[in-house]
Amino acid sequence: MNVFRFHKMQGTGNDFVVLDNRKINLSIYEIIEYTPQLCDRKYGIGADGLILIRNHRDYDFEMIYFNADGSMSMCGNGARCAVAFAGFLGIIEDKTHFLAIDGPHEAVLNQDVVELKMGNVKGITAKNGDCFVNTGSPHHIRVVEDVHNYPVFEEGKKIRYREDYAPGGTNVNFIEALGKDEIFVRTYERGVENETLSCGTGVTAEAIAFEQEKSDAEVKIKTLGGNLSVRFHRNEDGCLDNVWLIGPAKQVFSGKMELSN
Repeated sequence: MNVFRFHKMQGTGNDFVVLDNRKINLSIYEIIEYTPQLCDRKYGIGADGLILIRNHRDYDFEMIYFNADGSMSMCGNGARCAVAFAGFLGIIEDKTHFLAIDGPHEAVLNQDVVELKMGNVKGITAKNGDCFVNTGSPHHIRVVEDVHNYPVFEEGKKIRYREDYAPGGTNVNFIEALGKDEIFVRTYERGVENETLSCGTGVTAEAIAFEQEKSDAEVKIKTLGGNLSVRFHRNEDGCLDNVWLIGPAKQVFSGKMELSN
């Protein structure tokens, strides 16, 4: 048996188990094995994913993110929570430069609000009336009229496993316009294999897909778990840079858990 100290964090309802690997020094293979148990909502702590914080000689810290099934990816809300956790640990103060699976990121921490600089985005790909955007994780996007009552799980699952996204699959997002610069979004996440209350890379992709006219834009996003905003610059070639994801990241509780091999 192994006993771990953990922290539980959430960013607009997207919740995570967070481990300070500077102290427990687990291998990636051990984390992949333990993640499904830790994230199980009946037999574990319960979370959409797991965040590992470890030292890196060239950055303030490295964040390694695992989906609930143990697969690895980039997670925008997870990264914001990692920044808030690094602040809690005293690794950073108000600004940071850290490493994630998709490369280096900058972030600003202001109490419970984290502004995260995402990676550059190549552009938008049309998909038979829908579209596709990769913001560090792949996202299929569909505009609908009544997203609150839309069958997100059923339709999301169909698209997630579609042949054109094999073998890795994709996250699936559904958007409803609420106003000129505001949208309501819902997301089916691969790796969780269900709808989550919020998805950071997803809302970033959705904001980019929604606002295609302006070279500089800021979009307000409503999710089931709370409110976020995304701002970005679009270049003449359609590529995007200076992409920022902004919203709250909070610690919920901490504790210890015993895990069996």
